[in-house]
Amino acid sequence: MAGFAEYEEFDATGIAGLIEKREVSPDELLDAALVRAEALNPKLNALVNLRVETARKHISEGLPEGPFHGVPFLLKDLGAEAVDFPSHNGSLLFADTEYSYDSELFARLKQTGLVTFGRTTSPEGGIGAVTEAQVYGGPTRNPWNLDHTSGGSSGGAGAAVAAGIVPAAHGSDGGGSVRIPASSCGLFGFKPTRARLPDGPASGEGWGGMAIEGFLTRSVRDTAALLDAVTGPDLGAPYWAPPMEGTFAEAMGKPPQRLRVAFQTTSFTGASLHPECRAAVEDAARLMLELGHEVEETTLDVDIYSLMCAWTSIVASGTALSVRERLQSRGRALERNEIEGVTRGALALAENISGADYLDALNDVHAFGRQMARLFVPFDVLITPTLAEPPAKVGRFKPVNEDFLDYRLGPEGILPYSPFTAAFNASGQPAVSIPLHWTADNLPVGVHFAAAFGQDELLMTLSAQVEKARPWFARRPPEANRFKGSQ
Repeated sequence: MAGFAEYEEFDATGIAGLIEKREVSPDELLDAALVRAEALNPKLNALVNLRVETARKHISEGLPEGPFHGVPFLLKDLGAEAVDFPSHNGSLLFADTEYSYDSELFARLKQTGLVTFGRTTSPEGGIGAVTEAQVYGGPTRNPWNLDHTSGGSSGGAGAAVAAGIVPAAHGSDGGGSVRIPASSCGLFGFKPTRARLPDGPASGEGWGGMAIEGFLTRSVRDTAALLDAVTGPDLGAPYWAPPMEGTFAEAMGKPPQRLRVAFQTTSFTGASLHPECRAAVEDAARLMLELGHEVEETTLDVDIYSLMCAWTSIVASGTALSVRERLQSRGRALERNEIEGVTRGALALAENISGADYLDALNDVHAFGRQMARLFVPFDVLITPTLAEPPAKVGRFKPVNEDFLDYRLGPEGILPYSPFTAAFNASGQPAVSIPLHWTADNLPVGVHFAAAFGQDELLMTLSAQVEKARPWFARRPPEANRFKGSQ
């Protein structure tokens, strides 16, 4: 039963139901995940640091009786510190980093009964909208089309879930790193309000509070259940999100209220969108009308370039701190080939950022959040595409450019490609990429929905309504990039 042909017909919640009814065992499900990993990872390059015997040991010792008891799962190869799962953090410099503790996030995930058996690829330090880190020996590819990127920084997670290796995987999002792979791989990717999920004990915040954990899933209910399992601050957390009235799962079941929905068909920079992305937004706007919501077109008056200059300064400073701590812990100097061009560029930029400059950048981010709060007063939800284009070709954003500002903000950089997602990391608002559109050549295009700060439940209720109206679960990548029982 190693192939378990029905494996991909179920989301994580459905698989847990099969286990509860004793129709399949955790060991059989792990076998199903592993046989798919063996068949597909050579094409995708999405999985790393597999610890199969560790997973078997956890099963044999008895898994917690949580909502995902026995379901195969993968952690992102960035953060999510775990004693049993060393990490490269996407970098030769950090290769095989071991931890003496479990992050609070992973401790909570373990209590759900998930069977974690490895990690998924990430760009070095999480910098980038693609996953092409040298530590993995090549790029991570998109199961919808191997010539295209699966996104970043949770690109391995997106590829693994879309290909059917696991039904859900951990990700994290500091500038769109859950939502960009969700859009690129035809998945559901929800970024909660700032500080909704724990960061400890290693840190109190990531990238000035802009980074947050998350998940890549094929169903809304899986994300809701995973978020419910980990929501809430950990001990000593410096920030708390506004309390929720109920749970994410309960929000899914609420009758949707009539929402004021705005949609935008240009980039925040004012640039035009790829025709497929514009079509995706316009179709989503029509769907909102069909569902009974008030809908109007808008153009937000925001200086996204200035905001992203501040974002880039903060990320460069965070990168420099991580590299410095690594070098101090090992006691020897950095060798040039241990980090990639983009990271070298980030370090060079950080050298010229003073403490006052850093605080000024943080003030710019906070001012942007206040501006966004005012702009959202007339409406409840803003719709844009997740990306300004369909998934990029592999190699287009290869991390070799040593001019960090140009790599992120230049005319051929990340900002024109991804002009929407990082804005909501800066403002701390909840936002989600929903797989509602595919191009004529069968590439996914995510539609991005954002709500006001703290309005996670409203956004989850709307996501469930959209999923019911336009189900996507059965839509899968080409058979050539999925598991076939004869493999």
